[in-house]
Amino acid sequence: VQLVESGGGLVQEGGSMRLSCAASGFTFDDYEIGWFRQVPGKDHEGVSSMRSRLGHTYYGDSVKGRFTISINNAKNVVYLQMNNLKREDSGTYHCAAHRHGTGAQFLRAPWSADYWGKGTLVTVSS
Repeated sequence: VQLVESGGGLVQEGGSMRLSCAASGFTFDDYEIGWFRQVPGKDHEGVSSMRSRLGHTYYGDSVKGRFTISINNAKNVVYLQMNNLKREDSGTYHCAAHRHGTGAQFLRAPWSADYWGKGTLVTVSS
């Protein structure tokens, strides 16, 4: 099982960035795929999640209206389009897969993930 994130880097405040999470080794459609971010000294924060079979999307309050999650089922890739980035969006972004429960539950309980990626660092500068 692998979840591999890419697309992170340095961006100016107000800019945009798209992260990708490539999944392999498990039945993609059976899982909720979520994005979480972490900064040193803090717990993972739920950013967004989606289950391709249902099409429902969930977002953390701090990113609603700015971030969009999407899935390419043919490639087993989940994207996170981030617009109007703020300095507080900086952190290491991980994607994770969770088989049971809703996306809303998953975002509140990152410890329930079945699989994790290693993360990609996003730095938003002023």
